[in-house]
Amino acid sequence: MVQNRWDKSKNSNETGLDELVYRSNLLGQDRSVANWGGGNTSAKTTETDFKGDEIEVMWVKGSGSDLATMGAKNFTGLKMEDIRPLEEKEDMSDEDMVAYLSHCMIDSKHPRSSIETLLHAFLPFKHVDHTHPDAIVSIACAGNGQEIAKEIFGERFVWIPYIRPGFKLSKMIAEGVRNNPNAELIIMEKHGLVTWGETSKESYDKTISIIQEAEDYIESKAKGKTLFGGQKYETLSKNERESILTQILPVIRGQVSTDKKMIVTNDDSDTVLEFVNSKDAKELSQIGAACPDHLVHTKRAPLYVEWDPASKDVNQLIESVKNGISFFKEEYVAYFERNKSEGDTITETAPRVVLIPGIGMVNTGKSWSAANVSESLYHRAVSVMGGSTVIGNFVSLNEAESFAIEYWSLELYKLSLAPPEAEFSRQVGFVTGGAGGIGGATCKRLLSEGAHVVVADIDMDGAENLAAEINERYGTNRAYAVKMDVTKEEEVEEAIKKSVLKYGGLDIIVNNAGLASSSKFEETTMDKWNLNMNVLVTGYFLVARESFKLMKEQEIGGSMVFVGSKNSIYAGKNAAAYSTAKAAEVHLARTVAADGGEHGIRVNSVLPDAVIRGSKIWDSNWKEERASSYGIDADELEEHYRKRTILNVNILPEDIAESIAFLLSSKAAKTTGCMVTVDGGVAAAFTR
Repeated sequence: MVQNRWDKSKNSNETGLDELVYRSNLLGQDRSVANWGGGNTSAKTTETDFKGDEIEVMWVKGSGSDLATMGAKNFTGLKMEDIRPLEEKEDMSDEDMVAYLSHCMIDSKHPRSSIETLLHAFLPFKHVDHTHPDAIVSIACAGNGQEIAKEIFGERFVWIPYIRPGFKLSKMIAEGVRNNPNAELIIMEKHGLVTWGETSKESYDKTISIIQEAEDYIESKAKGKTLFGGQKYETLSKNERESILTQILPVIRGQVSTDKKMIVTNDDSDTVLEFVNSKDAKELSQIGAACPDHLVHTKRAPLYVEWDPASKDVNQLIESVKNGISFFKEEYVAYFERNKSEGDTITETAPRVVLIPGIGMVNTGKSWSAANVSESLYHRAVSVMGGSTVIGNFVSLNEAESFAIEYWSLELYKLSLAPPEAEFSRQVGFVTGGAGGIGGATCKRLLSEGAHVVVADIDMDGAENLAAEINERYGTNRAYAVKMDVTKEEEVEEAIKKSVLKYGGLDIIVNNAGLASSSKFEETTMDKWNLNMNVLVTGYFLVARESFKLMKEQEIGGSMVFVGSKNSIYAGKNAAAYSTAKAAEVHLARTVAADGGEHGIRVNSVLPDAVIRGSKIWDSNWKEERASSYGIDADELEEHYRKRTILNVNILPEDIAESIAFLLSSKAAKTTGCMVTVDGGVAAAFTR
């Protein structure tokens, strides 16, 4: 149930635009009131223009922003004197409307105004809110919605039949309010709510109170009723769900990534499970989107997978998923062909929402955040379907109306505001030793070009700290920390499974976890020998093997880079265990490359030398041991390594990360089984 959260103490000194920001954030932060990216708010104020004259300005949400997080910079100021002549026009195309409004802006640096700007401008109120509350949309999407609205609100509402947002809708709303002096709200069929007030607080209070009235009514009608026709399937246990998800998510990811790669997330919340397990879920889910704002992110309908969880037959589920996604794509292409206009270009054909009885919901998107938007919006859809079926029957936009929204140039414009996709966009990397010097630099390098990254390290605190730093900079859930000892098979398997549950699969493996030891050959103990072999050979084998299996299941290829060493091809003095292990490691990489080619899996190696700065390995006894082998002090070691290079340089973690990124990138798409030295030029280590 929505609550009035207006706090006078937090807002006592705010007026005008600042108060509009506060109100907008309050509305947006409750997703049962305002969808992600949806809804818009406005305020009409008096401002002083560049000439010193006072003018009436309407501040309205800019296109592509989200009410929950937007600030003053996300609003557009428009001169009301320039807008008012439009009220006399009978009609106006979307293109002409957008062009006209661009000339009404008080500052050309402001964002393009909301698609529904004129809805706010044509209403004679200082403050206007347009939202998509679950309770109101439940009424707007009920076959008997207008009758229900009259029962709740009497003569206080205006009902607007469905029409795509734009000039005509704005005119209809203004006329509806003029024709009803008792109007306190507008319900737009299959769309949402409009409310207003003479002050910002009055507008907010009205929005919340109207929603509460609708919620109270629906709650009263829900008493004694069973949602969605009651339960048809039993929910599997948490462990069973996760076990099955680790097997089917890579399959789903592979199947939905044939156009472009997708990040895949999952949701097994109680509300989702109640819906997917219900008798009416399949029929209801295919009726259509609950609101126009959903369409671009969820498509018109989800994929409902036919499967009886009581069977626990994972192979059958995998087959159903593959068939379902294939059929969904075919149907989407047919839907596009039936409705397209000249100039329309088909978007990705894969489903954004996949519903699986007993398991929950799977969501897809170009990033974790995009998949999360689809997830969030489908929660709203479930809530709306529940409300609509309590008071009547759920209806939605028809096919033509849906297509008109999904391929509407003004709606697609909002998506175009996203930054261009980078080299590693839509890809998930898994970096072992991720909290260390080379590992940390590699994580950041991949993130800088769009990747999502799993920071895998035996040092969980270090991994979590790096993930937190990355997420603070790049956005929520771009990085994910897992604890993993590469020498323990069960921990490697578990880390890969956790990564699958988080992102749906993996595209990039950086086998980087390491250690080093130095001793005279005759003094090399079995413990030291085995430690090097376990970490640098067995550990790399285990990570590569589990990743290889996963990449085969995804059927979309992948790329691995093994971080070797100059010692992989050069017999370093007093380093028999380390050098031998590193030599085995890069040869392992070549064998994996030979096996992976037919599956589109590339495997290459980078051979660094003496990366001292930022390295945990060099903070250990290794530094003292290597200095001793050269007969110098430890603090002289970095200079010693620099002087022995042909280029007279030191090697930094970022240098190695750059080479790793190159080998993982499309620039090296036809390179596999390769070794790249990054050592400043050590002649003794030249390959021959």
